[in-house]
Amino acid sequence: MNARKLTVDEQPCNSSYKEDLSFNIRLNALTLRIIGSWPRSLGHSWLQTIQHVLLNLLCYCLLAFILVPGIVYFVLEIDDLYNQMKLGSALSFFMMAVIKYYVFIAREDDIRTCVNLIENDWRNVKHQEDRKIMLDNAGFGHRLVYICGVFMYGGVVFYYIVLPLTGAMIVEEGGNLTYWRLVYPFPKLLLDARLSPANEILYTIQLLSGLVAHNVTVAACGLAALLAMHACGQLQVLTSWLEKLVDGRQNDDESLDQRLANIVEQHVRIINFIALTENLLHEISLVEVVGCTLNMCFLGYYTMVEWDSNHPVNGMTYIILLSSVTFNIFIFCYIGELLIEQTVKVGEKSYMIDWYRMPWRKSLAVPLMISMSHSTTKITAGNIIELSISSFGGVIKSSVAYLNMLRTFTA
Repeated sequence: MNARKLTVDEQPCNSSYKEDLSFNIRLNALTLRIIGSWPRSLGHSWLQTIQHVLLNLLCYCLLAFILVPGIVYFVLEIDDLYNQMKLGSALSFFMMAVIKYYVFIAREDDIRTCVNLIENDWRNVKHQEDRKIMLDNAGFGHRLVYICGVFMYGGVVFYYIVLPLTGAMIVEEGGNLTYWRLVYPFPKLLLDARLSPANEILYTIQLLSGLVAHNVTVAACGLAALLAMHACGQLQVLTSWLEKLVDGRQNDDESLDQRLANIVEQHVRIINFIALTENLLHEISLVEVVGCTLNMCFLGYYTMVEWDSNHPVNGMTYIILLSSVTFNIFIFCYIGELLIEQTVKVGEKSYMIDWYRMPWRKSLAVPLMISMSHSTTKITAGNIIELSISSFGGVIKSSVAYLNMLRTFTA
């Protein structure tokens, strides 16, 4: 999709659009730049390319540092079912991070196109009322990312720092060998993790790996919030234009034909942007829906087991992880619901305006807008599940059903 085709005007109408754009994308730029996934400019230098590739390799190595030894340990050294489930569910979280990270890298051009379209929309803001609508939606998207970050990074603090350090040190060989238990077990076939300084080095690398995996999740949530809330803001701007279609604005010399043309062009641009958003997010959304459904089931089970075993720190840690996973999938479903509501409101507003006061030939565009509002592309998970509040309820029901099956199986 060509970004220039969707540009209303080559000359900026909003003199402060650069500051507005920076405010809108700053959290996304931060979380994606940390893992080397923020799209590079088209004229980037070879030095930037080398830096970008090296950061990608570093992140993949950190994720693989958990997955590869974890799979070896899972196959060769774990005997009891409970520890197999704990390690298996933890490895599935890292596998989800690997898939989402690959999507970020493979879809760099699509992310760049979306950012360019967002920049064009900020540049072409003509009315202060429209700018306020867009800023309000950008601020709401920031709040969603903040809450997701608090839960995710809070999970890192508890699972990778509090939980290992509050546990008792392990003493072996008659007191001659003392060490801390690692966050993830490391197979003896590769290295004896009990010895110093290997124990400390492995713990530090596992902590960095956890930060990368959780940052990928926050980045995915932030990207979805950025695109969906920007689309919602543009739909609200369109609704505001519809309210002033018949009579126009005060001190505005645009004709009815010009206002109608601007509304139709804006609607087409939003539809194209939503279609690009859906194409970019449907893989990430599918990973989130499937992975979070299973992780909510397992984390709920671990929480009950740890509380019954009188391990309050462990139980609190799993509660925080469960809350973070639940809220993460809720964000995806909630922004999908908001987008659906805004598209429906456009159709309702098209009907509620005084279209009967327009010349009948011009009023023929109104039924077309109503029809397009009901057929606008929505955000889905893998083109299978439409993201909405009802689908979030389905995820919760599925997780509870799997949890009951798991409790029956392990009883």
